[in-house]
Amino acid sequence: MAYTKDSTVWKNVDWWTIALYVVLVTCGWFSICGASYDYGDPDFLDFGTRAGRQLAWIGCSAGLGFVLLMLEDRLYDTYAYLLYGILLLLLFGTIFNPHEIKGSRSWIVLGPVSLQPAEFAKFATALALAKFMGEYTFTLSRYRHMLACLLLFLLPMVLIVCQKETGSALVYLSFFLVLYREGMTGSVLFAGICMVIYFIVGIRFSADLMADGCTSWGEFSVLALILLFSTLLLGTYCDNQKAVRHLLSVGGGLMLLSLLFSLYVIPFDVTVVQALVCGAMVVYLLYLFLRERLVNYLYILLFAVGSVGFFQSADYVFNEVLEPHQQIRIKVLLGMEDDPTGAGYNVNQSKIAIGSGGFWGKGFLNGTQTKLKYVPEQDTDFIFCTVGEEQGFVGASAVLLLFAVLILRLVWLAERQTTRFGRVYGYSVLSIFFFHLFVNVGMVLGITPVIGIPLPFFSYGGSSLWGFTILLFVFLRIDAGREG
Repeated sequence: MAYTKDSTVWKNVDWWTIALYVVLVTCGWFSICGASYDYGDPDFLDFGTRAGRQLAWIGCSAGLGFVLLMLEDRLYDTYAYLLYGILLLLLFGTIFNPHEIKGSRSWIVLGPVSLQPAEFAKFATALALAKFMGEYTFTLSRYRHMLACLLLFLLPMVLIVCQKETGSALVYLSFFLVLYREGMTGSVLFAGICMVIYFIVGIRFSADLMADGCTSWGEFSVLALILLFSTLLLGTYCDNQKAVRHLLSVGGGLMLLSLLFSLYVIPFDVTVVQALVCGAMVVYLLYLFLRERLVNYLYILLFAVGSVGFFQSADYVFNEVLEPHQQIRIKVLLGMEDDPTGAGYNVNQSKIAIGSGGFWGKGFLNGTQTKLKYVPEQDTDFIFCTVGEEQGFVGASAVLLLFAVLILRLVWLAERQTTRFGRVYGYSVLSIFFFHLFVNVGMVLGITPVIGIPLPFFSYGGSSLWGFTILLFVFLRIDAGREG
């Protein structure tokens, strides 16, 4: 590999972002000290402690960042596909890894060192996506280009799921934000939000029956939402108010009359009528498409069919695809079960730890919940509860503010790129950071499922720290080498 001798790299590199990186990594190290330290233990600089090992990884990360900045920025474009291929092979090989850590086969064990390829696959996937989308002939409106983009980040996602590391796999969904920035229609994002709503409502209320004793609240609500959302799309993208009135009056009317009949006359499963109404809606949309030759009718038809298919498969995915511990976590989050000593234990203890910190916090190394080890994984996935307990509301808010400034800075850097390659990679980096921040803090506060992903620069671990460092410093090098 060739190293650049152009001193302008150091003039053009964004030192503000590097300063934010240094501050976040430093705060993260002190948080790990607080989370892992016991009175009477060796000092923090002892490599036998977790704080000492993290300090060694921080030193390696600093050297890694320096090397990444010294490399020619063209190398990241030139070798994007090669790096992507290598990481895919590592992900595939890790599936058959005999070493299992906490039920996951996502680690490669090399003597005393354990590496997680999934953390490094993020930057390789971001580079490959940027390389493909940066091609002169690329346009997101072409179906084959759109499918290729989806394949680029769904393939590593599937391989990581096969390693039983669902949490890390879900991070790759953040690339949809990149596609949205590059011109993906908002209807696709809307469809994704709808799928989440279907899953939550369908699972949460699936066992709750209406007063007739035959109809599931969850299934009834989802089928009603499918009719409503399809009608909204019809009015927005086809501007056919007559068709909208037909669907709402006839379809909605039949659902309402069937519900009243079931409640007050003869009880029966109203969702059967709803399924027939959805089927009739699909036939009606097909008729409108054939009559007016407007492709938007076909898209809405596919949305309706896909919605029904997704909902019908949601139960299978929940019961057969997700692991039992993941099912319990979702049930606890949705209020379907109360398991304060089992699946809900981590979240309950993290809430107690954060709440006990009050406004100003208990002070560095003075967190009682931390010292008594009430919160499992308190220096990895639940590191933010240590921040809340020791530094209080003020410290936790300051950390979130630092992350917000970093993400906004990355948005600004991405927008000033002179090539699509640089812009796409920049948005990939900030999307991954945002996803990690939102989900990690959310699961500590009990507002998102516990899926076991680290907080950038804070959670203990070399693979995580190196992965985020590579993501960020590759982008800083691309930004420093931009023209204009």
